[in-house]
Amino acid sequence: MSAILFIGILILIFSFIQINVPNWEGANKTIRIVGIGAIVLGLVIGCFIQINAGFVGVQTLFGKVKGQTLESGLHIINPMVKVQQMDTRTQNYTMSGIHNEGEKSGDDAIRILSKDGLEVTIDLTVLYRILPTESPNVYKNTGMDYTMKVVRPLARTKIRDHAVAYDAVSLYSSKREEFQQRIVSSIEKEFKNRGLILEQVLIRNIALPASVKASIESKINAEQESQKMEFVLTKEKQEADRKRVEAQGISDYQRIISASLTKQQLQYEAIKAQLELAKSANAKVIVMGKGNSPIILGAK
Repeated sequence: MSAILFIGILILIFSFIQINVPNWEGANKTIRIVGIGAIVLGLVIGCFIQINAGFVGVQTLFGKVKGQTLESGLHIINPMVKVQQMDTRTQNYTMSGIHNEGEKSGDDAIRILSKDGLEVTIDLTVLYRILPTESPNVYKNTGMDYTMKVVRPLARTKIRDHAVAYDAVSLYSSKREEFQQRIVSSIEKEFKNRGLILEQVLIRNIALPASVKASIESKINAEQESQKMEFVLTKEKQEADRKRVEAQGISDYQRIISASLTKQQLQYEAIKAQLELAKSANAKVIVMGKGNSPIILGAK
């Protein structure tokens, strides 16, 4: 009921009260007209309601929830109906171990025991929204505080239920995606039964005990050193193979040259080389010959 309608009713009731005041009858008529006008104005205003974009309107009449919802836009309704607007857009709920990062102040991360008995801390965000057609049931059965009554407890419970099937290291590394898919499937079914749609569960961080984390880092460093050594050995082997092939090539070349050269060819090549030297500006005298028959070539 709108405030104007309520005020109009009070004014109208007041106008019927008999008060021993001079000229009360004339004033009474005026008050009565004002009251009736306020009631009419209140009824007219109460017949119209605007539902914002991304919301639906849930109607209640004298405490009873109506099954029909109002979509976004302007609607004409019964002025006696109360309308509660409910957000149908994507919402998120974050549970984090970092102060003031999540919905609740302080450390709100989920602490679970893994299959090997270690305590693992998980930070995550749940993305969800209300199914518009189920908003009357959500309002009736859960109320407006569905985040704290449904989203938070269900998410935390399902994560703990599934985490016990994995050891701590698997959750941190190889089985992380599988774990995420399992909790999504489980939470999705529970949300649907309560009029909610689960869009995604985002595992933001998985923190292991300090001793386990140090062990993993040590193992990773050892693996990296092993890979580095394998790379160095492979490189050295390739370099040795290259030198071996190069030496074999030089040996083959020398053997072929030695087998193909004759005494006369060597003498011919020597004469050609000395002739080239004789043509040089720096050469003065070149003596060529054998025994008692030398050949003398001058630079001029």
